[in-house]
Amino acid sequence: MKPLPKKFQALATLLLIAISTPALRAEILVKSGEKIAFLGDSITAGGWGSPAGYVKLVMAGLAANGVQAEAIPAGVGGNKSNQMLARLDQDVISKKPQWMTLSCGVNDIIGRKGGVPFDDAEAAAKTYIKYKEDEPPKGTFVRNVTAMMEQVKAAGIRPVILTVTVIQEDLKGADNQTLVSFNDFLRKLGREQNIPVADVNELFQERLKAVNTPNVKILTTDGVHMKVEGNHLMAVGVLKAFGLNEEELRKAEAAWAPLLVQAREAEEAALAAAAAAKAAAATNATSATNAPAEKKEEPPKNP
Repeated sequence: MKPLPKKFQALATLLLIAISTPALRAEILVKSGEKIAFLGDSITAGGWGSPAGYVKLVMAGLAANGVQAEAIPAGVGGNKSNQMLARLDQDVISKKPQWMTLSCGVNDIIGRKGGVPFDDAEAAAKTYIKYKEDEPPKGTFVRNVTAMMEQVKAAGIRPVILTVTVIQEDLKGADNQTLVSFNDFLRKLGREQNIPVADVNELFQERLKAVNTPNVKILTTDGVHMKVEGNHLMAVGVLKAFGLNEEELRKAEAAWAPLLVQAREAEEAALAAAAAAKAAAATNATSATNAPAEKKEEPPKNP
């Protein structure tokens, strides 16, 4: 049998190398010693303030994979995109992080006239009011988020965008329909500017469709703020955006397990206590309504 010509021998060697070499993958984007600023509203404030909040879980998940990073919590309750833009320098850029995650949009949508218009067309079509006199100019969600991305990148900070989670857990509800254009914009901005996107809205939708109980809150306490499972999904989304693969996510899950069990037990106990208090209040109200009226004593007559 004649040997293969040299050019075919070289090709066969390359194919053998390709078959036998494990597929290359991107490393975890965040490195030990780096700082991550978490910019957002009350969801992010709770994500840091709760022991099993999504910010705490992200940091624990990175640590489980050997990445010792530092969190800079920058969540402020009630904040909209215009307010986050106004405090971006003070709360993020001045802290000199290497990374910033942005969770923004729920408050822009809730109470639309007190919120922030999505784009210039919506701004021209509606009248928006200020809740507070010192609130910065509304701008639009599109312009505010774009400006934040431009400013952090100019400062040498790498951003990660979170899609907006849900507003109530009925995916057919009006606010969740409004979210579609907001999230389409965020995904498009990520693609165009090569910014990692943590698509937490997609994860939420997958879970809610699988459970299919629109009248029962699975991921949130009130339709907006996170229960344990909501924080869990948000953390998974952020870690995926930071480049963790399935094996690394399993390490994160193993590190989270004791914390999540404890948090779920505390959550169930709190819900049970709230339900008991509500039932007791209803019983007391019913008893008060059904109780016979007290008979007033008449003053004694003069003898």
